[in-house]
Amino acid sequence: MEKVLQLVRRGEGENIEFKEFLTSYHLREGRFRQLACQMNHRIIMGKGKAIYVIGVSDSGQIRGIEEKKFEETLDVLKRLAEEVEAEISSVERYSVNGGVVGIVEIRKANAKEHILVGTAGHVDHGKSTLVGCLITGKPDDGDGATRIYLDVLKHEIERGLSAEINFAVFGYKNGKTLRLKNPMSKGEKALVVENADKLVSFVDTVGHEPWLRTTIRGLLGQKIDYGLLVVAADDGVMRTTKEHLGIMLAMDLPVIVAITKADMVSREGLDEVIQEVSSTLRRVGRVPMLVKTERDARMAAELMAENRLVVPVIVTSAITLQGYDILEEMFLHLPKRYTAEKDFLMYIDKIYRVTGVGTVVSGSVKSGELREGEEVYIGPFEDGEFRKVRVQSIEMHHYRIDKAKSGDIIGAALKGVRYDELRRGMVLSRNELSAVWEFEADVYVFTHPTLISTGYEPVMHVETISETVTFVDMDKEYLKSGDRGKVRMRFKYHPQYVYEGQKFIFREGRSKGMGEITKIFV
Repeated sequence: MEKVLQLVRRGEGENIEFKEFLTSYHLREGRFRQLACQMNHRIIMGKGKAIYVIGVSDSGQIRGIEEKKFEETLDVLKRLAEEVEAEISSVERYSVNGGVVGIVEIRKANAKEHILVGTAGHVDHGKSTLVGCLITGKPDDGDGATRIYLDVLKHEIERGLSAEINFAVFGYKNGKTLRLKNPMSKGEKALVVENADKLVSFVDTVGHEPWLRTTIRGLLGQKIDYGLLVVAADDGVMRTTKEHLGIMLAMDLPVIVAITKADMVSREGLDEVIQEVSSTLRRVGRVPMLVKTERDARMAAELMAENRLVVPVIVTSAITLQGYDILEEMFLHLPKRYTAEKDFLMYIDKIYRVTGVGTVVSGSVKSGELREGEEVYIGPFEDGEFRKVRVQSIEMHHYRIDKAKSGDIIGAALKGVRYDELRRGMVLSRNELSAVWEFEADVYVFTHPTLISTGYEPVMHVETISETVTFVDMDKEYLKSGDRGKVRMRFKYHPQYVYEGQKFIFREGRSKGMGEITKIFV
């Protein structure tokens, strides 16, 4: 019993969690995912070990619970541990107040957490510069010197505008940041992946309006855990800012706002932008939280794990590195978001023909695990079929790995398929799937200048799929801005793999809307 008292005196934090009891209610999808994130975070903070004290309230009051409730709690903890690939290593029981108090130890071998952060925001608001400074720890020169670490195309560098989705990574080892001295070095990136016990991968999207489809692909096509919305202090909230925020919210992403270029405005000007950001968030039902210290950052990370309505707002400057220590502390404590999906699935984002290797496909693993040497299905091809291929090798940020898991951004070399047979939006899957031409969805129209009726043909964005769909049937005669409705849709050019529950964006010019697939027609 003395051990329980010692843990209560230490209080919650790092790898200790108090739970009075858990029931089948906590196995519901939303709550289960939150608790799985919480458990994995405790394990990471405890360097592979988490301690749950059962029969003790959140405030540290020792209550004791019935034996039946204790056993039910253990069952829930076991399910949570399995979800994050851990196991219960020991259980200690103590009698108190006519009930039971227990200490449950949960361990995970080779604990490594990997979160994906998608950046978005208006052009020239400093998204790439922010990420460049984070991964190197170096201040910017005021002319976007750190941006070159992410802009890789010739015209991106010449114009200073990102035009393609770019990736960056940094990590933590025992709570200390692992930085890149030379972010252009593939070898350095590989070393970070090898040595870190927590990885943060950034999916840096495009702010220029003509490339909105590329931004949507970056936010929908990767298994993003958190959205990082960037707002420049000298410019404020722009139309593109609101559009990108809308996409993040439509995809149910927890959001962080970084106000950049704080060194370029007065205190009064900065306060005005903070107020503008806060008002914008409140209008869409979110709760802004101004984060000023590392302690605030830890608190905000815990709140986000429990309630994605909370939006931390952090003031930064790439010149002085103001706010970067706060961002680093927050990313350290933000947990991986888990889903209930088990089988391996990955939507293909990019396709390469590599000399000496062959066909390579890349993307982020949506669910399950992929191992080097195993056979998986790829498709659908033009005839709607799926074909077996062998995974020859797997790389993550240029580091060779033998197993990829949910959320990892990988490149997989495949044997059994040609480069010219593949297209973006196809999938790699553990199981043979069914191609889809038509489906039904609940839709919501954000903006449209006139009326939408049967025959309307917008571009639909779901995962890495970007294809024209036709509205073949509607439950209303027409839809206008602000309307909701049920629509039967058909892919115009290719069969795709989609499934019930997936959310998507559709757009045509400046007309935009969102939807959720409710029924598949095979």
